[in-house]
Amino acid sequence: MRVPLSWLREYVDLPATETGRELQAKLISAGLEVETVEQLGADLKGPLVVGQVLTIEELTEFKKPIRHCMVDVGQANGTGEPQEIICGARNFAEGDKVVVALPGAILPGDFQIAERKTYGRMSRGMICSSDELNMGDDGSKGIIVLPPETEIGKDAVELLELVDEVLDIAVTPDRGYCLSLRGIARETATAYGLPLRDPALLDVPAPNPHGYPVKISEPHGCDRFVARTVSGLDPEARSPIWLQRRLQKAGMRPLSLAVDITNYVMLELGQPLHAYDRGRVQGAIGVRRAEQGEKFTTLDGVKRVLDAEDLVITDDRGAIGLAGVMGGANTEIADSVMDPETGEIQGTTEVVIEAAHFDAISIARTARRHKLSSEASRRFERGVDPAAASAAAQRTVDLLVLLAGGTADAGVTEVAAPSEPRTITIPADHPDKVAGVHYGRETVVRRLQEVGCDVHGQDELVVTAPSWRPDLTDPNDLAEEVIRLEGYENLPSTLPKPPAGLGLTPRQRLHSRVGRALAGAGYVEALNYPFIGEAVLDQLMLPADDARRRTVKLVNPLSDEEPALRTTLLPGLLGALRRNDGRGSHDLALFETGLVFRPTGEEPAPVRLPVDRRPTDEEIAGLNAALPAQPRRAAVVLAGAREQAGWWGKGYPATWADAIEAARTVAGEAGVRLVIRADQHEPWHPGRCAALFATVDGEETLVGHAGELHPRVVKSMGLPERTCAMEMDLDLLQQASDGLPQGPQISSFPVATQDVALVVDQAVPAAEVEKTLREGAGELLESIRLFDVFTGEQIGEGKKSLAYALRFRAADRTLTVEEASAARDAAVALAAERTGAVLRGA
Repeated sequence: MRVPLSWLREYVDLPATETGRELQAKLISAGLEVETVEQLGADLKGPLVVGQVLTIEELTEFKKPIRHCMVDVGQANGTGEPQEIICGARNFAEGDKVVVALPGAILPGDFQIAERKTYGRMSRGMICSSDELNMGDDGSKGIIVLPPETEIGKDAVELLELVDEVLDIAVTPDRGYCLSLRGIARETATAYGLPLRDPALLDVPAPNPHGYPVKISEPHGCDRFVARTVSGLDPEARSPIWLQRRLQKAGMRPLSLAVDITNYVMLELGQPLHAYDRGRVQGAIGVRRAEQGEKFTTLDGVKRVLDAEDLVITDDRGAIGLAGVMGGANTEIADSVMDPETGEIQGTTEVVIEAAHFDAISIARTARRHKLSSEASRRFERGVDPAAASAAAQRTVDLLVLLAGGTADAGVTEVAAPSEPRTITIPADHPDKVAGVHYGRETVVRRLQEVGCDVHGQDELVVTAPSWRPDLTDPNDLAEEVIRLEGYENLPSTLPKPPAGLGLTPRQRLHSRVGRALAGAGYVEALNYPFIGEAVLDQLMLPADDARRRTVKLVNPLSDEEPALRTTLLPGLLGALRRNDGRGSHDLALFETGLVFRPTGEEPAPVRLPVDRRPTDEEIAGLNAALPAQPRRAAVVLAGAREQAGWWGKGYPATWADAIEAARTVAGEAGVRLVIRADQHEPWHPGRCAALFATVDGEETLVGHAGELHPRVVKSMGLPERTCAMEMDLDLLQQASDGLPQGPQISSFPVATQDVALVVDQAVPAAEVEKTLREGAGELLESIRLFDVFTGEQIGEGKKSLAYALRFRAADRTLTVEEASAARDAAVALAAERTGAVLRGA
């Protein structure tokens, strides 16, 4: 909501020296979000005057049309002689009144005006457009043409109100009354302790049976409808400058007098209005729900298919307006045009004014359903004062009579559903208890009266909320009003005292350690939204029966393309990798830890918990049972170079081995040793995919996968070639862990190294051979490392040689050669028994 300070002063007698910045501080203290204060005209310097175009000479010898104008600026130039000005605009003619910047003027953007020779002529000034004066859009897309009665030589800065301050206020959904000058003025008056001149306090005639006929068939959707008629309007009447400028400062574009007046009153009182061309309305005006599939064209020219829940304004032909959102093209106020035969100006001369109150939820749903947010819908869905409808209609009628020469018809229509005032009972000391500050009854009553409440009672207050505050529904709402007006900054600061505990849970500690370990290994954490769509699951080539395709769908997703909760971390990570690669970062290593959501389809329907008491343990357990499984996972993705080339030597690209090493890093933080086996699992390459196993409760359990992605997945998702990934279950790793990982015991005795080269079949995994060697070597084995893989004729067809370095060490003595050799022989013997390994050269 943009609020010009000059307009606000009409309702509150602010001190003459009070600036927009000072008012901003006051309103922020009262709880309003004043984002900026725009200083209009701060960089504008005159002379800027009104001139009349005397003659226009078309200069046709140039590439674009240029006009040499003689402009009368009166005595503003000190000589009284006409100013010669070069101008390229085409939307003005001889005799028009325009805005002229004379030499020495400085326009917004530090644009200095001086005499200069251009296009072979002298130009002594500039004829200005609204853009050049930073006035906002006036619809002309060219030079400002002033009304014919404007005085020549008059100061245009004052005439166009170019110097002002505008507060830009972000109105929260519960403060809908602040989407009006009336609401902001009330907050300003309260903040300064000044009286308010309420613009809604007008003499309004009582309803009578002579008004325009209105039939309400949906009273729940429309509980009040006021209709007034004004006839005899001058179709040539234009909005005066002051009205146009107030609309522009508030961020709206002037259109036509009738429309400008309805917009002006909406900004002033907060009540949206609509003006219908009475000549285009057939029969009584009605309010009903739309028929399913009914078609209707709105003012923006879009033909819309209506829903049965949409509320519409109708006449005898059908819909003429989408209630509370936008009017219809079939009853639009007609532009004035000249009859080519008679020369008479034709246009709308009679209007019906609608000022209604609609159900906030209905309007909000309609606006979102049709993706049609308007100034009216923004106000209705946040709450409009139903009691202001009559005053808004009267204000509109008064302005039409004043500015368009119309005559107000005697008939007044008001259809209203019966309603009762909303009362709230609150202990007088309730705000004290909420804030922890002693305010006292007098302060509470005074503050509630300042926001428009009627208050009665002593220790127990009976508060009647004002009609413009639908957000005041319970004692805490009233307490908040007292606290904010007394000043949030005056609340005492008390640091919370957390209860003594044991710190992080084991699950949290593992999560934290995994993140630090991956960051230390060169990975960058990427935080992604936990939403996915069906399309990305197709890109990952997941089978139809894959558990990752069973998702939890959201009722109100942020995006229709991603309506479900993620079942895997890979889509978000791969999307982040693709975006970074597209922006020039080609060497990438990303990781993420977080929850995935794995429904089984057997979850019971959730129970609706009560709000008037604490739910029982059984009710909470029932709600938890309805939730899907939410395991915590860790995932990495890699592409490009894993190590850059440099003076130290050649770099090397990221491969499936790096993804597996990332899995080992994660498992190491849980103190778990992984077993790696070849596997085929989407979306990984069938020949470069590793299954990751850990021992959980004595059983070997699959905890994740790692490797290189399938080429078709890489292509469909637009990823770099040879992209690798890993994903594993942290909760299963925690179950496999014995607790905190134990630090290594460092022995002071020397190590004994034994190398073995084993020949096995090509199909035997090296990891399986390593596992058996480790088991057979016993407790003396400190580490084992595969340092060579060899194939060739010397080994035999279908065979490979695996060379391992075994390090033996004892904690209490120096090992003898016999002890180390015995441990090595035991390891080789077990490998021969389980994998068919043979010592190379034996």
